[in-house]
Amino acid sequence: MAAVDHHRAPLVEALRRYRDRGFTPFSTPGHKLGTGLDPELLELYGPTAFAVDIPLGGGVDDTHFRGATLRAAEDLGAAAWGADRAFYLLNGSSAGNHAYLLATLRPGDEVIVGRDLHKSLLVALMLVGARPIYVSPRLHPDHNVGVGVDPAAVATALDAHPAAKLVALVSPSYCGVPTDLAAIAAIAHDRNVPLYVDEAWGPHFAFHPTLPPSAMACGADGSVVSTHKVLASITQAAVLNVQGERVEPARVATTVGMVQTTSPSVTILASIDACRRQMALHGKELLDRTIALAEDARRRLQALPGIAVLDAGALGVDAYDLTKLVIDVHGLGITGFDAEHALRERFRVGPEMSDLVGVVCLVTVGDTATSIDRLVGAFATLSREAGRSRGSVPAPGAGAHLRSSGTVLAPGQQALSPREAFFAVTRTVPLGSAAGEVAAELVIPYPPGIPVLAPGEVITGEKVDYLRHGAALGMYLSGPADPQLATIRVVAEVLGGV
Repeated sequence: MAAVDHHRAPLVEALRRYRDRGFTPFSTPGHKLGTGLDPELLELYGPTAFAVDIPLGGGVDDTHFRGATLRAAEDLGAAAWGADRAFYLLNGSSAGNHAYLLATLRPGDEVIVGRDLHKSLLVALMLVGARPIYVSPRLHPDHNVGVGVDPAAVATALDAHPAAKLVALVSPSYCGVPTDLAAIAAIAHDRNVPLYVDEAWGPHFAFHPTLPPSAMACGADGSVVSTHKVLASITQAAVLNVQGERVEPARVATTVGMVQTTSPSVTILASIDACRRQMALHGKELLDRTIALAEDARRRLQALPGIAVLDAGALGVDAYDLTKLVIDVHGLGITGFDAEHALRERFRVGPEMSDLVGVVCLVTVGDTATSIDRLVGAFATLSREAGRSRGSVPAPGAGAHLRSSGTVLAPGQQALSPREAFFAVTRTVPLGSAAGEVAAELVIPYPPGIPVLAPGEVITGEKVDYLRHGAALGMYLSGPADPQLATIRVVAEVLGGV
């Protein structure tokens, strides 16, 4: 970073120039710097936000879309995240997953992919028509949390499938555990296979030495990071980073253009620019404070009866995202859904997600001692209230088999590729009768967004039981045509040419 002037923010500077020059626009967007907006929306957002809601072409730059300002901002992003080339994304890490796989794979190609993949990575496989060879993360025997994909499992999969064109993994996991990416990069590169990492939950790793090493630092050929998840940029903001020549950067640039809107929001792009500047200049000190706040919250929460909070020691791992709080509440005699409802409705505390076991809370550069006190205070009240009626406290990990990121994600038998199953002729059957059928749709508890059922997998009785139990208790399921999951679509007949 020392050779790059990270005080610059080309997109932010361009927005300021546009505003200060006093343009009268005859271009999109139609609200014309806020003058045409609904008054209530204008009052909620404030006029300044709309005064700089301008197009990239014809606003920041001329109408010929030469993109000089965006490219200058992206070059600074590449330097900050340690990449050769960076692409700023408007549709979250999902767009990066789609773009990279479209640039790397062709229909019918095999790809070694972690079974804890996000919905968007599975959709990318469906768009491309690639055939996944799933490798599952190792699971902690008590807490039922993935503790990273074993490099040996990747080597075995590559040896068994020497024609595989890509290794695609998620790291860190939704629960904050990274995979040994350096070891896997070496294994893949020995076979001249690129490594791609969905690093959506690790945009901060590059900026603090006590956090796990970033995918770029580990030698990955490509990775996507969601700056909006735990850093200070606007929702949907993400960055696709690439390095090396195993995948042609120009081809990635082409596919990024294919999956992005042709009317990009400069508001989102400029927020990535400003976020990069903030982290490049002040990331270490901001994360020092953030990590200290998270560790204080973890210590105080762990002291509450009936509450358990995961950490590196509990999971037996060397590296862990210290900013993530995975809080188990089954010791209180309630589900994570119950806890989330209480947190939101009674305490006005908004967790990131909940499942049958607990909730996940993110501690970020935007937190303060006050916000941590409010979080801990809410859980302290829940713990006290549960104590009045709680009998024996369950053993650590009891009930963890219900976690939405554990054994329930084990891959089923692959009868068809995801694309073949998605485009197949389908029929609808009751969920209770679906065991043994081939899934034709995605079934994804959201969050975390990891498919329990992927198109093309043979449905097992264990997964049916888990989904019926979860749906009955209020689990939100993304993907199925029947959101209540009383029924599910299965393959009836495979169409040709898919």
